[in-house]
Amino acid sequence: MEKTCYLLVSLISCLILFFLASSRFLPTKPELPGCSLYAPWCTSTASSKNPIFSKARSAGLHHKSTDHSTDTPKHPLDPLTVQEINSVRTILSSYDPFSSTLPSIHTLGLDEPDKLQVQIWRKGDPLPPRKAAVLALLNAHSHVLTVDLESSRVTSHAINPTSGYPMLTTDDIMSAAKVPFSNAEFNKSLTARGLSWSNSLCITPSAGWFGPDEEGRRVIRVQCYATQGTSNFFMRPIEGLTMTVDLDKLEVVKFSDKGIGIPVPKSSGTDYRYSAQEKPPQMEPLNPISIEQPKGPSFRIEDGHTVKWANWEFHLKADQRAGLVISRAMVRDSETGELRNVMYKGFASELFVPYMDLDDSWYFKSYMDAGEFGLGPAAFSLVPLNDCPRYSYYMDGVFAASDGNPFVQPNMICLFEKYAGDIGWRHSEDPLFGSEQIREARPKVTLVARIAATVGNYDYIFDWEFQTDGLIRIKVGLSGMLMVKGSPHQNVNQVPNQEDMSGPLISENVIGVVHDHFITFHLDMDIDGSNNSFVNVNLVKQENSPGINSSPRKSYLKAKRKIAKTEKDAQIKLKLYDPSEFHMINPSRKSRLGNPSGYKLVPGGTAASLLDHDDPPQLRSAFTNNQIWVTPYSKDEQWAGGLLVYQSRGDDTLAVWSERDRPIENKDIVLWYTLGFHHIPCQEDFPVMPTVSSSFELKPVNFFEANPILGAAPAFENDLPVCRPSASS
Repeated sequence: MEKTCYLLVSLISCLILFFLASSRFLPTKPELPGCSLYAPWCTSTASSKNPIFSKARSAGLHHKSTDHSTDTPKHPLDPLTVQEINSVRTILSSYDPFSSTLPSIHTLGLDEPDKLQVQIWRKGDPLPPRKAAVLALLNAHSHVLTVDLESSRVTSHAINPTSGYPMLTTDDIMSAAKVPFSNAEFNKSLTARGLSWSNSLCITPSAGWFGPDEEGRRVIRVQCYATQGTSNFFMRPIEGLTMTVDLDKLEVVKFSDKGIGIPVPKSSGTDYRYSAQEKPPQMEPLNPISIEQPKGPSFRIEDGHTVKWANWEFHLKADQRAGLVISRAMVRDSETGELRNVMYKGFASELFVPYMDLDDSWYFKSYMDAGEFGLGPAAFSLVPLNDCPRYSYYMDGVFAASDGNPFVQPNMICLFEKYAGDIGWRHSEDPLFGSEQIREARPKVTLVARIAATVGNYDYIFDWEFQTDGLIRIKVGLSGMLMVKGSPHQNVNQVPNQEDMSGPLISENVIGVVHDHFITFHLDMDIDGSNNSFVNVNLVKQENSPGINSSPRKSYLKAKRKIAKTEKDAQIKLKLYDPSEFHMINPSRKSRLGNPSGYKLVPGGTAASLLDHDDPPQLRSAFTNNQIWVTPYSKDEQWAGGLLVYQSRGDDTLAVWSERDRPIENKDIVLWYTLGFHHIPCQEDFPVMPTVSSSFELKPVNFFEANPILGAAPAFENDLPVCRPSASS
């Protein structure tokens, strides 16, 4: 009977994966039925079925089915191919330290060539030597390796270089999620709540780091939910039931149940699927809308990863940790035709999501999603016409599973042109003052590269948007499900002291816990070359002295420029009443007027972390202590939370590097910006959240000699297709 129950719960868990779209929590066995051929958690079966073919989802998609088995790299920054990943696995298998046991592969990607090699490379040149960077785990030790694919050798190998472990694999997550079902205390707690194995499911929040008690072994928290009556189990927590599981021994090392008496929230009204909705919202229906491109899109993809559109050219690829990476972004000068460098590399380096609840089942929830789980495996296929518009181009990711075999993450990036009725520039003149009547306007059409990563309950939508005026806008949208807390109360009037709650009541017996989201971006700006400087252009109030100036004004603002000499000069906390502009300039490249060529960071999403700097989650995420940092370029300093994030102590973060206070004036430097959200949940966030977005911009400042789109043509009626509604029946 016990075996039957175990098989039943395992089967149900696997089926629920179809509704999960998650890489943080994947509670099932890889060998059980129901796993998709192209899902990264199916490592054992995926290898035998050769999961390297990307399925097209619709005949109308711009990106058709792609067989990646014969891909070859065309650019120094192209990701590792299927053949290269297989080669790395073969090399590691014959490497002496791993000859008896192949380690678990946690990340395997391109070890990018030296920056200078990439900069001088031109199409048609031989590629620099191809190498792989590997993070692996064997016998609870972290292994950081470099594999030379030309010589078929491991050329560097470090063991436990810092605190922490590599990001979790889906095998780690699935195995840990099954552990509670063989624990007697857990099953007793389920029974006490009237629940059983067949209608319960467990997920695996990361453990964080809270002192030496949990050091020396990999651990993870496991919490469970009721699944009966809904696909949205996140809204039905089994509150207070938490286990700490040893990831390598797969055993419960700590059991806690402080939620007896707190009911499991109801399932009604929680299902977010369109097919489950009983009636449409009370509003006038919207007619279908689509942007038509009768001549097709204006962008093109060369050699699989090089994007060319209007005056922009850049390299685009999927990444197992960052999700999406933009490299070698260059814009063509509208006057000279010169293709000029703007950014060498940009990506989301780390996320920090701390929850504001001190209970035993909540205090540890302080996720670092990129370094603990990875955004690439969480980026499932985008939904055409809903995630991405018509005429989008879709790009796959090719990653390595924990057994070292390649798998495809299909259609995880989309690229499309966007027109939302925005205006590129305009001006009108009225003949009232003797001038002729003028009305001039230009439409704004942009190019967007998008990825949507479903990391557990949350969905993160990353947009990199390029404008013809040289601006780059980086936007992050938040959607998905709240992580909620069970409550004995169905109405706020039943709560004795509402100030003691960790968040508002958003549904009956459901609390939306207050939390933050911080996304730190690595922006290796190369404005007209590598050697740049960071300038703080501070707006300072000046008082008008009576008798010196006859103006009736009493005060005015003056821009004062200060070039950062060292890293500490560029540690910036944004202040509303002490405003600045933040310029990255090339002091060696001047405009005709003598101004240095530059780009400025235009901040947005300026929420800041308010946690104490010595609070364990903040120690690990000290990269959010400032909104802006500038560091010297280093190939080894790309991940703001450190190379090994899981259970790290914060000894290898952006904040640690920056404290070295190295020179940054007229150097090859990297700009870091943290986009922040404070989230106080509300009823409108239940059961699935409408997307909330924020963005920041990288905007040319004295980069061009004048408005670069002055000569852009306006839109004319004859340029556009004539669309009429179909005749009514």
